[in-house]
Amino acid sequence: MATFIYSLLPSFFFIIILIYIIFYKPKQDTKLPSGQMGLPWIGETILFYRAQRKNQLFVNFFQPRIKKHGKIFKTKLMGSPTVVVNGAAANKFFMSNEFKLVVSSWPTSSVEMMGKNSIMEKQGDAHHCLRGIIASMLGPTGMQMMMPKTCISIQKHLQKNWENNEEISLHRSTKRLTFTIVLECLFGIGIEQETMIGIFECVLEGVLAAPINLPWTKFSRAKKARADIEKVLVDEVRRKQEAMESGKDEENGMLLSNLVAALIRGEITEAEVVDNVVLLVFAAHDTTSYAISMTFKMLANHPDCYSVLLKEHEEIARAKRPGETLNLEDVKKMEYTWQVARETMRLCPPIFGSFRKATTDIEFEGFIIPKGWKVLWTTYGTHYDEEYFPDPMSFNPSRFADLVQAYAFIPFGGGPRLCAGYQLAKLIILVFMHYVVTRYDWSLVYPDEPIVMDPLPFPSKGMPIKISPKSDN
Repeated sequence: MATFIYSLLPSFFFIIILIYIIFYKPKQDTKLPSGQMGLPWIGETILFYRAQRKNQLFVNFFQPRIKKHGKIFKTKLMGSPTVVVNGAAANKFFMSNEFKLVVSSWPTSSVEMMGKNSIMEKQGDAHHCLRGIIASMLGPTGMQMMMPKTCISIQKHLQKNWENNEEISLHRSTKRLTFTIVLECLFGIGIEQETMIGIFECVLEGVLAAPINLPWTKFSRAKKARADIEKVLVDEVRRKQEAMESGKDEENGMLLSNLVAALIRGEITEAEVVDNVVLLVFAAHDTTSYAISMTFKMLANHPDCYSVLLKEHEEIARAKRPGETLNLEDVKKMEYTWQVARETMRLCPPIFGSFRKATTDIEFEGFIIPKGWKVLWTTYGTHYDEEYFPDPMSFNPSRFADLVQAYAFIPFGGGPRLCAGYQLAKLIILVFMHYVVTRYDWSLVYPDEPIVMDPLPFPSKGMPIKISPKSDN
């Protein structure tokens, strides 16, 4: 009898599975974009990470799928069904509908490292409140206050780290510089630089790591480093709060002062202050240093463009008195330099895109994106599209002499989540370029140095350059 029952088990399970398929299998919505969902749960995550590490996301991941499925396609990344969108129309639709149809939805590891209370994770009124506080220091008035501090910081950096050297690592040098500018000039925080920059680097390694909290994993090491940073910043915030409440604070205008003032008024929490300091350090630090490094690489490989740029800066320098720092009017004259920087960021965007989550079923371009699905807009899918940028793989700064279609150039995002540090990044890039090209002759050691990602892009050898002071300096 038992043998008979066991012999029926395979048939029984087959019938159960058949019933499940017939009655419980979700119906496929024919309006979903085409694409492959990959393996169960992990989807195409491994392929995505593999392409990312080689800095080949466009060539090895996005481009083949765009060619096969079109500018909108479905996939599964990091456990979430995801629709990847490309093109100015898609960028405008999803960026401008932030908080209405979509909300920011970064992977768990990114949220853990950047902070659950950062502006990156805030929605609606909370986001608006924090953005207003941050924008108060990163707008025109704030940039006017930042200008002399930034000039002095850059000149000190060059004097300390470049003088008497024949070769320097451009990328590492600019990372230290941007780290210093953000902490000291923007926040007014004076802490030991070399130790802190190493801890921040450790946190960055966990931003897109698998969220496995075991001692030997990147994620675990990054969480520990994040806790160390938080401890230091909490002390700084409390010191600032005590000074402001006792009327002894003399750093009016610093962004940390603005954040702590909002803390004192009860508008935000201490955790929000700390998490937004961490986020802004990362946002300005790695992306800006990468943009500077790649701008130098492009100029080295296009000497005709460098000649035009150098002439622009020499004219500005001739109009300055000895020892006089730059001002915002000088920066406005750097039109061609900013064209070069933008063309560089078009070809070499500091970020590959950004994740959102659909808060309702979304109909777009004839497709349905179900509620709860992720949406990923990409920089590459628009920056490399000849519809917006003819001959897209060529380096042509003059294309930015004319107006570029809205939402076609998106290294800083767009809509309500347009990078709050956009103007600060622009200021650092232009001022740094000025002091370097007017004071040094330089050349790349490795003109074809590979770019890798971990998790953000960086020159694999640190972009070493040979330098020598100009004869008239």
